Amino acid sequence: MFLKTLTIPARALLQCVNRGVISPKHRHVFPVGLGRGPSRLYYETAKPVDPSLAGASSARTVDLRSDTVTKPGAAMRQAMAEAEVGDDVFGEDPTVNELQKMAAEVFGMEAALYVPSGTMANLIAVMVHCRERGDEMIVGDLSHLHIYEQGGSAQLAGVHSTMVTNLPDGTFDLDQLESKIRHGYPDAHYPRSRLVCVENTHNIQGGRVLPLPFLQEVKVLADRYGLAVHMDGARMMNAAIAQKVAPSTILQNTHTVSVCLSKGLGAPVGTMLAGPQDFISRAVRCRKALGGGLRQVGILAAAGKLALGDMINRLEEDHRHARTFAQALLECDPPLYEVDMAAVETNILRFRLRDASLTPTEFCALMAGVGEGEQAAMGQGVRVLMFPHIGGFVRAVWHLGISLEDTQLAIQKLQFVARQHSQQRLRAQ
Repeated sequence: MFLKTLTIPARALLQCVNRGVISPKHRHVFPVGLGRGPSRLYYETAKPVDPSLAGASSARTVDLRSDTVTKPGAAMRQAMAEAEVGDDVFGEDPTVNELQKMAAEVFGMEAALYVPSGTMANLIAVMVHCRERGDEMIVGDLSHLHIYEQGGSAQLAGVHSTMVTNLPDGTFDLDQLESKIRHGYPDAHYPRSRLVCVENTHNIQGGRVLPLPFLQEVKVLADRYGLAVHMDGARMMNAAIAQKVAPSTILQNTHTVSVCLSKGLGAPVGTMLAGPQDFISRAVRCRKALGGGLRQVGILAAAGKLALGDMINRLEEDHRHARTFAQALLECDPPLYEVDMAAVETNILRFRLRDASLTPTEFCALMAGVGEGEQAAMGQGVRVLMFPHIGGFVRAVWHLGISLEDTQLAIQKLQFVARQHSQQRLRAQ
């Protein structure tokens, strides 16, 4: 089936916000259906609107676009400023070495490697597990590795991908997984199956936590056929907090993992790649080839140490705020929003609009602007930044930069938008 990714240009979205209107050209670009058909779309990475426009100069901004927008606090900045450093390519940066040892212990792995980004960490994992060009990995069709990483495994590593269908909870059917494993090697017609990739929590499916029994079954199946299991665990710490288990409990069902430090954990840069010692030894070589060998990087690793040491338990706060917002969506009067509370497991929330005449793009523009009468009704202008998302959803993500007060302001704004939209519809009748 032909897969088309539809997006609205960032500039057009900004114009919608700044002018308080939606360009007719883009009005119907986002479908309202479930999005499992031939047309799928992913969030548009638009920049924030100019605060001098749309009456937003004195407005409060609540940025729910992503947990990647977090900024290091005073304690983290101080740790970075005071970090002891050395040449990490020579293995002589003590702060990096401490972070890598710390990560390996937290994850229950033999060794870990500090890498600039999650995309690089995943690519390194693919390169190490799939040692020959033409090897194959099995990934979910809605996985971050497949959708958002520019096909780097094919571009740079020469690794072929075959897909399994991601279910709404982020898992996939194990029978389908087994059917994708190649059995003809060394037949010259086929690639060789080497790797299964899972994503936990699952980004596109709304921060869903992969059940431990599912991970156990994937590992058993992979072991049976001699395949490795790599977890894209960018938000794996959110999964551990949601399941109330140690990260090592989750990761005993995988061979390797990448865990992002710069999302909910609040570091400005970095991802940890962890696995067996021989895997990490090869990963060091791949990191160097990809340009990821940095020198006095302890300045950044110091932030990572604080992230792993002090920021994990506070993730529950983000989960709680997301559930508070989700409940407010259900209770909004007039009713405009739909949300599956059972799917709100971590810090990512997806919801839909009941009224098909209001598209996700238009709604996000209304939430990001300051509407007429808003300051009088709410006491101040509030700009809530969110993204239109795949399948006619709107996506919002909580993080350490969003307080309970911010969440309550965002709730007031969504109630204001719902009232304004209802009044507009009544006037149009």
